[in-house]
Amino acid sequence: MIPKIILGKGPHATRRTIGYLFGKGRANEHVDPHLVASWNDFAPDPGRSPQRDPKEVEAQLAAQLDQPVRMLGDKAPQYTVWHCPVRAAPEDPILTDAQWADIARRIVAAAGIAPEGDAEACRWVAVRHADDHIHIAATLVRQDGRRPQRDYDQRAVQSEARQIEIDYRLRRLKPGDGTAAKRPTSKEHFKAKRLGQDATSREILRLRVRRAMAAASTEAEFFALLEATGVTVRLKLGPSGDALGCNFALPGDTNDKGEPVFYAGSTLAGDLSLPKIRQRLASTSPEPATVRPGNPWHQATAATERIPHHLTHSNDEVAQGQLAALGGALDLLPLTAPATVRAELELAAVAFERATRSRIAADHASACVLRRSVQAIWKDPARQDDGAGLAMLLDVALTAVAYAMHWHRTRQHAQQQAAAEQTLIHLQTAYAQITGPVLAGLASRAPSPHTQHRYAHHLRAAVPEHAERILVDPAWDALTTVLAQAEAAGHNPTAILDQALNQRTLDDAHSPARALTWRIRRLGERHAPGPRAQAANTSHAAAHPTAPRPQAPQTRRR
Repeated sequence: MIPKIILGKGPHATRRTIGYLFGKGRANEHVDPHLVASWNDFAPDPGRSPQRDPKEVEAQLAAQLDQPVRMLGDKAPQYTVWHCPVRAAPEDPILTDAQWADIARRIVAAAGIAPEGDAEACRWVAVRHADDHIHIAATLVRQDGRRPQRDYDQRAVQSEARQIEIDYRLRRLKPGDGTAAKRPTSKEHFKAKRLGQDATSREILRLRVRRAMAAASTEAEFFALLEATGVTVRLKLGPSGDALGCNFALPGDTNDKGEPVFYAGSTLAGDLSLPKIRQRLASTSPEPATVRPGNPWHQATAATERIPHHLTHSNDEVAQGQLAALGGALDLLPLTAPATVRAELELAAVAFERATRSRIAADHASACVLRRSVQAIWKDPARQDDGAGLAMLLDVALTAVAYAMHWHRTRQHAQQQAAAEQTLIHLQTAYAQITGPVLAGLASRAPSPHTQHRYAHHLRAAVPEHAERILVDPAWDALTTVLAQAEAAGHNPTAILDQALNQRTLDDAHSPARALTWRIRRLGERHAPGPRAQAANTSHAAAHPTAPRPQAPQTRRR
């Protein structure tokens, strides 16, 4: 159940609100508007007065609601209307008018609008014009002329809504921490439908700003990328001429006067204000191309593979920075991915966006390698290597998101945990779609049975607890192919398999063979060590046969 508070001001705010609630709606969606409850239980009902002109009854109801406000005259507050739509989930049972009336009374009491038993409280009404929701409208002056005590009313009504969900056996939403992005209003949804947009302007802008922030290394590049996607940027300048904030608008999204509708970055999401964007960009300053040579897919994969370690061993600020960087990577991946998986990756990015924010301040500098490597991928997506690079990155991203879910759970970040769970579903679908053709191509080049037997012998010796699962896994042939390729490049297959096994546990891998395939593919493309180095590695492995491997949370995936 979702309550949302809207404040109204102006000399005719109450009349406008009542007119809207008993009107046809912006899309003729108000089929049967009528009162289900009011402050005195006998307020005039424009929806149930067939013998009178509805407009006349609306005016009478608005006048009764407004009476305490008018008594204050010039001393009336700036905001005089408290408007709270309360909506049930689509799968919830249809509630009766009496049940909605009880819910309305509980909401106004929790908000401080009309505490239970307070005869001098604010005047209010609850209007129902659909099976799944009501609108509560109140005037913000009590009948004794005082202002209502409604400190933190949004938090209070959300808390009451969670209890109502339990009492009425409705779908239970996750409690939030105030860091979620602002939801589009019903007016924004209707406007998007009228403009032929699949999403509201607020949602489109939020995604474009996030992608530009993930792709840019400087503030100038950030604004240039936004303008290249059609976004109009308007800076808020201080007395010194320095930019203090920024607002964004989509082409074609205008108000009644034909002017662009601008959204401040901070209203799109809490981490999209200009100061926070600058803070993120400062931790990803440009560097010479010669500083980090190599395959950016491998670098991004290696950086993502370290996220579970940060989530389990680093402080919360570093962990939060890692999650923010992973969110930026997921924002950019759809732009570089094949069309077949783009939709699932976009859904994953939208879902994980909620998991990237909490009350914990992020240490963005700790994740600069991941951001730089993903930026390099975005600038040169042709280096994807027929999907193998994306498959490798998704493989470790699945583990990172599973750890993120566990990290949020232990800190009681319910909404973020749920967002990570939803992200896993979309990433698993995309991973299955992208890995199928890549693994089939590798399997078609599998080495001879004799070579496969040799690899199997060492596998049984190195990891007996997983060996039989790996040997019967459909990805076994692909694994032997990358082992043979690494051997042909000068690597010792025994040493490189040991190295892959020691990177992290296979306990959480649904397909250990696939996990090892991507690790060895990445390791095999590194420069092969010389004979003396290989001998030293072999001696070290013999001297440390039981070296511990990182443990994973109990989350099955891949």
